[in-house]
Amino acid sequence: MSSELELPELLTRAHLIGIGGAGMSGIARILLARGAQVSGSDAKDSRAFLTLRAQGARIEIGQRAENLDSAGGAPSAVVVSTAIKGDNPELAAARERGIPVLHRAEALAGLMEGHRVACIAGTHGKTSTTSMLTVALQHCRLDPSFAIGGDLNESGANAHHGEGGIFVAEADESDGSFLIYSPSVAVVTNVEPDHLDHHGTAEAYVAVFTEFAKRIRPDGVLIVCADDAPAAELAARAEADGVRVRRYGHSVTGHDDAKILSYTPSGDGGVVRISLSGKEIDLKVAVPGEHMAANAVAALLAGTELGAPLDGLADGLAAFGGVRRRFEFKGRAAGVRVYDDYAHHPTEVAAQLHAVRHAAGDGRVVVIFQPHLYSRTKLFATEFAEALSLADEVVVLNVYGAREEPEPGVTGALIAERISGATVHYEPAFDRVVTLACELAEPGDLLVTMGAGDVTQLGPDVLAELDRRSGTD
Repeated sequence: MSSELELPELLTRAHLIGIGGAGMSGIARILLARGAQVSGSDAKDSRAFLTLRAQGARIEIGQRAENLDSAGGAPSAVVVSTAIKGDNPELAAARERGIPVLHRAEALAGLMEGHRVACIAGTHGKTSTTSMLTVALQHCRLDPSFAIGGDLNESGANAHHGEGGIFVAEADESDGSFLIYSPSVAVVTNVEPDHLDHHGTAEAYVAVFTEFAKRIRPDGVLIVCADDAPAAELAARAEADGVRVRRYGHSVTGHDDAKILSYTPSGDGGVVRISLSGKEIDLKVAVPGEHMAANAVAALLAGTELGAPLDGLADGLAAFGGVRRRFEFKGRAAGVRVYDDYAHHPTEVAAQLHAVRHAAGDGRVVVIFQPHLYSRTKLFATEFAEALSLADEVVVLNVYGAREEPEPGVTGALIAERISGATVHYEPAFDRVVTLACELAEPGDLLVTMGAGDVTQLGPDVLAELDRRSGTD
């Protein structure tokens, strides 16, 4: 396939505001690989810029109207995410000058043109499932293009321009922008109300997935987890509308469905036995947790729909090494294993801690948890507490507000005071967390930093302090 033919004219000279974000940096990678001129800006420097600059991107730190011309002339389009506010000086200048402004999802949809598209959606598990499918297809030598909300451990990349005619993308429901895509293969892992700061109500959140299913191409397929009741209901509605549906889970009965028969933890991963098309298959998964095994089954079904051989997909899934910030091993010091995880919704926290409990063996589980968003903390404080009670020691940080302004009375204490069954420590001072964690951790323990904010920075510091205290530094 010709790179020149694949590049939409509107994106030949693109300027990306907030180019360091996970989604935006991925779009920049693909644009550069297809020969586009790319410029961009962000509020602060990022490790992602090293590769982008090496590929030819012009990146400015700080956002100013004059950055639009940093690549030597006016851009053909300016690309933004929902996080970019209307008063951003570059966005305001683009509108004043009549430069087309595209949402990130619109740019990605443009890059999908000419490909067979697979979109992975769902409240939880979409990054891991997208990553598993990508790695499995690569193992089958199909070289897919991909755009994922996290970096693959195998390549260290969150996006790639492939030559295989397939495009795999994580489809983000948080702002409803996934309704721009028209996939041939759509996966919905689960539907559980979230992002109500945007959608408003649980009913509106569920409704956006119904609209997403209507975006599937006439010859396409919807793949859903039948064990998740809202996803199963979504499948029934889609089927009534004439969409072909394949299901996976413990309760499925269709010949083309993947019935999960059992899951057996094994080492740092597990084996899930499924029944598919009259055959029983043992699918090895190299990452822990039954929820990850279910994601692998979803990826397997999606891969077969994209024309990949079943055996090759299974081999690729067995070799999948995980995604950055999805139970990512950071190191070991003083007999303590340290991991980092992105879980930031109660269901994700509970699922991951079940997996962590097995990985910890005879050791204790120590969690450093940072709530993400004031609205989510207020709405799910009790559910977070129940999930975190699965650990032995819990350190709750203050809320990472991200795009939200502080809300009076909404702090990490709302969660900490509800936790039972675990020893709880509420520590609102970020600079004291490393010391506290090292005082709590004992040889044989598994410590995991958890959340979608800057808690991810703490793992290396904990390891360094544990080393210093043990005298091995």
